[in-house]
Amino acid sequence: MAGPRVVIVGAGVVGAALADELSVRGWTEVTVVDQGPLPATGGSSSHAPGLVFQTNASKALTEMARYTVEKFSALEVAGESCFLQVGGLEVATSPERLGELQRRHGWLASWGIESRLVDPDECVELHPLVARERVLGGLLIPTDGLAKAVPAVEAQLKAAEDRGVRLLGGHEVLDIRTEDDGAGGDRVTAVVTDHGEIAADIVVCCAGIWGPKVARMVGMDLPLTPLAHQLAWTGPVPALAGQDEEAVRPILRHQDADLYYRDRFDRLGIGYYGHRAMPVSADDILPVDEAEEMPSVLRFTPDDFAPAWAETQSLLPATREAKVEEGINGLFSFTTDGMPLLGESPRVKGFWVAEAVWVTHSAGVGRAVAEWLVDGYCSSFDLHECDVNRFEPHQLAPEYVLARDCRNFDEVYDILHPLQPAGAPRPLRTSPFHPRQQELGAYFLEATGYERPQWYAANEHLLAGREIPTPNDWAARHWSPIVGAEAQATRESVALYDMTALKRLEVTGRGAAAFLQGLTTGNVDKSVGSVTYTLLLDVDGGIRSDVTVARLGRDRFQIGANGALDQDWFTRHLPADGSVAVRDITAGTCCIGLWGPKARNVLQPLTDQDFSNDGLRFFRAKEAYIGSVPVTAMRLSYVGEPGWELYTTADMGLKLWDTLWEAARPYGGIAAGRGAFNSLRLEKGYRSFGTDMTYEHDPYEAGVGFAVRMDKGDFLGREALERRAAAVTRRLTCLTIDDPTAVVMGKEPVHDGDRPVGYVTSAAYGYTIGKGIAYAWLPAELATPGRTLHIGYFDRDIPAVVAEEPLFDPKMQRLRGQAVSIQEGEKNERHHP
Repeated sequence: MAGPRVVIVGAGVVGAALADELSVRGWTEVTVVDQGPLPATGGSSSHAPGLVFQTNASKALTEMARYTVEKFSALEVAGESCFLQVGGLEVATSPERLGELQRRHGWLASWGIESRLVDPDECVELHPLVARERVLGGLLIPTDGLAKAVPAVEAQLKAAEDRGVRLLGGHEVLDIRTEDDGAGGDRVTAVVTDHGEIAADIVVCCAGIWGPKVARMVGMDLPLTPLAHQLAWTGPVPALAGQDEEAVRPILRHQDADLYYRDRFDRLGIGYYGHRAMPVSADDILPVDEAEEMPSVLRFTPDDFAPAWAETQSLLPATREAKVEEGINGLFSFTTDGMPLLGESPRVKGFWVAEAVWVTHSAGVGRAVAEWLVDGYCSSFDLHECDVNRFEPHQLAPEYVLARDCRNFDEVYDILHPLQPAGAPRPLRTSPFHPRQQELGAYFLEATGYERPQWYAANEHLLAGREIPTPNDWAARHWSPIVGAEAQATRESVALYDMTALKRLEVTGRGAAAFLQGLTTGNVDKSVGSVTYTLLLDVDGGIRSDVTVARLGRDRFQIGANGALDQDWFTRHLPADGSVAVRDITAGTCCIGLWGPKARNVLQPLTDQDFSNDGLRFFRAKEAYIGSVPVTAMRLSYVGEPGWELYTTADMGLKLWDTLWEAARPYGGIAAGRGAFNSLRLEKGYRSFGTDMTYEHDPYEAGVGFAVRMDKGDFLGREALERRAAAVTRRLTCLTIDDPTAVVMGKEPVHDGDRPVGYVTSAAYGYTIGKGIAYAWLPAELATPGRTLHIGYFDRDIPAVVAEEPLFDPKMQRLRGQAVSIQEGEKNERHHP
């Protein structure tokens, strides 16, 4: 098949990879356009130093990098390889960095990439220019290397052209034409260039640093900023005299000083991220014919590079006999969260982006987007972190984008903790409870822009008489023993949790019930007042999200969602007849989770509605007044304790907080933060989408098969799920750790003997059960209760035992003590995330 008419805007490493991957899959009605000459078009690919370091905290990016290595290793131009597999060496010059290398070694083990930690002597053996006295150790990744970006572009474009793809260099894109799609939106029809129009059914923007400019042609804002990054080349280094191969030493990263190095015969390339951020607007980048060298290359600023050269001469003493002979300030793309921007515009059908992609991940991104376009989903990589529609509206504001993109440039080589607080601009979003939380001394972290308490200083008095173990130094960052006290107090009495940051969607219309039935795995077409924990699946049976669906009226449902991607998913599947509407109600509402064994003592006196077990059963909802505040009450539990989610409008939120607070105080009630919440939910085995399960997992592997109702009729992903049900080869598994100091953080490798067999997802200390908890993906045959495995944590191997779940209240006795009588309620209460 020739496929639809596709125009790829941009012929750098991403556009070339996409053209190649599409044509391999039979789509040959493809045109690649670029304003510059092919294959060196003048964008970032044309000056990229080509370092491919596969190490990344993101599993998807690591796998994309691995594919890039594999593909580029097989590419040749004029008999020369497009990839020099010299290996990669990261060195530590501080104890903190040495610990970071141990953590990075763990990521590689988790994601299946060969690596090993090396001592200072071996660092020098691998890279003889390194000063032995400066380094404490290193991390070697043998399969890393140098990509020759322009030859790789040439090779992939040539392969695509041989299959029928059309290549048009010297064609500047001036506009993208759209027309009404007949369903209330627009769709692309053509790309307008300075040489005429090219008809198109699909346009993919791979324009790199020009991406924001091209995307604006269809009214799409990209949170991307081109920033200048310094790259310099030395003159001849006497110690390298006679080197007749381009590269013989591993590429070298000295991240303590924001530096990297690569060979070029008898010279060295030096890349530097330690200078001031130098953002450039995409609109200010010069045209190809006006640029001094190429549009993506700005004049070198030697003063900014001076610290880098001084540090280089210290780490690599042989460079003292050389000089910096040339340099550039080269433009690269940065995003607000450091991840690529992939996917289709939410408003213009057929307009796709593949942006903010470095050479390292380029071939992987090309494959991912090709699969997505041709098959309707990506089978090779989990793209939930990369989807361009993941952002909240405030995250597209120009001020926000510039500040966060520059921060990501500044931090590109920094040691970042998993709970690293976000920088400016803050605060952005605050719940109505924020003034009271400040009064209670809340330690805030950010969640989808909201200031969300992690713990409250006011609860320090709860520590008296409790033994809260202190974790290791890394886990103790952005932590307080108050977290443990709040978790225990929740199980003892009652606590208020701010749940406002969780996205809430309203689905309405005469077709709402049928619409939701077709998109979810559960039966949501039940009586008014029902609440259902259910899943969204893709066509391959992979989990897109887990949500709660509350039926608040015959044609009105409230969705407890995971984020902007859920809203995008629902919106994309809306029927064309206008019978269903989806609206984000998060900003206008707020939510308090009132949970604990004394929750009913607090709530019942405040209302004339019946909140007994029979008055509001598990997974039921009703409207009521709490004092003078109208609420929607849902009997759900995120922490495994009796209680409710209480929703009201934002203007009444503070009154709701004050009303509950005054009623809770006589019972020892407290406000509790996210740290306690995470501990409690792991004790109950509640999954977190995006961490414990993602697009690459199915319900049976993830332990949420109970949320699938195969007898309810057809739903999206049902056919694929039938095939996957009998082929579970891995499982999300609960592990416990006896050592109270060995609190892991997530993404660490799990070993069976010396063999890495899986990786940790969520982890915390269980303050009720008195053990560390780590959920991990493991081969199904190893997910046997009682089996001892080991978790690689920095330089430690921590024993961990496979456990039955849930760890807390496994027989549901606490809940049965509250007169739980319906089997469905028990199932949902046990597994609700």
